[in-house]
Amino acid sequence: MSGAEPTYAEAGWDERVGLAPPALGYWAGAFRKLRRKPSALVSFAVLVLIVLSCVVAPYYARDVSRTDPFATNVGGTTMVGGKSLDVLQQATNGLGLGLTPIGPLWRFGPYALGADDQGRDVAARLLYGGRNSLLIGAASTVICLALATLTGLIAGFFGGIIDRVISIFLDILWAFPIYLLAISLSIVLINQSIGIGPLQLTGGSLLLPILIIGVVYVPYVARPIRGQVLSLRNSEFVLAARGLGVPGLRILWRDILPNVFSTVIVFAPLMMALNILTEAALSFLSVGVQPPAASWGTIIHDGEALLYTQPMVAIAPGIAIVLTVLALNILGDGLRDALDPRAKLRVG
Repeated sequence: MSGAEPTYAEAGWDERVGLAPPALGYWAGAFRKLRRKPSALVSFAVLVLIVLSCVVAPYYARDVSRTDPFATNVGGTTMVGGKSLDVLQQATNGLGLGLTPIGPLWRFGPYALGADDQGRDVAARLLYGGRNSLLIGAASTVICLALATLTGLIAGFFGGIIDRVISIFLDILWAFPIYLLAISLSIVLINQSIGIGPLQLTGGSLLLPILIIGVVYVPYVARPIRGQVLSLRNSEFVLAARGLGVPGLRILWRDILPNVFSTVIVFAPLMMALNILTEAALSFLSVGVQPPAASWGTIIHDGEALLYTQPMVAIAPGIAIVLTVLALNILGDGLRDALDPRAKLRVG
């Protein structure tokens, strides 16, 4: 047995009376399995680093970049090696027409990753864009999981006409290509102003991509949850509760929901990764985050015309998306293995 394992005495084993070590609870055991997966821990550390980097975006722009990442800086200059250089320099390729943004300076200071065609600091915009991309990904994931869990619980537990109506609605959403549905909803709503109580949903609001992305992926989560609830509905402990006269809503809340909660947790990082990719696609097509706000998708769109002169404008947010999505998927795999009661863990 490995050195990290507790001794029999520490675990509560008493050879004189033959007491076995106390069994770990479900969540404690899952957390212990997760700690034994280095890939999941590394991916979690990468996510924390990315989130913290985006959180300090205002401080980076103020103290390091010393530029406004949202203001045009066409006539700006920066100091390099004691010399003042224009942020947008005269093009040297072809006929020498037009302006070329200054390239990456690879320093901890202004224009570390260069400038875009408006003279804005790419590194500062990358951090600010990450704030919006992560916010949209996380918020839409919460909305998607909440709606999917509620829908799956109701459809699976009550069955009958309720299940049929909900299943038809989910099948209709399922039939649409996701990106086509999201783009269509964005185009229809982007120029509209909708009031939802105290909230005002406008084309430039981040609530628009959050709600659209959160809704279109509901069938992907609701259908597996519905299937699990259908299985749990006929389990012995639910039938026993019904035999004792326990109300259906109480059974749903106290017995069914805790048993599907681990499935919801496993879906969380996977859906967040998918939502970040969807937001980047919508923003790249100009139907997601709207200027002057920025996201990783809008920055890639800005760098599309600079691929031959300043490729880092598009490469930097692309790398950020790849790292974030990869870390979320690896973490999701680790959570699935840790929360799956059928997963085997070899000790020692």
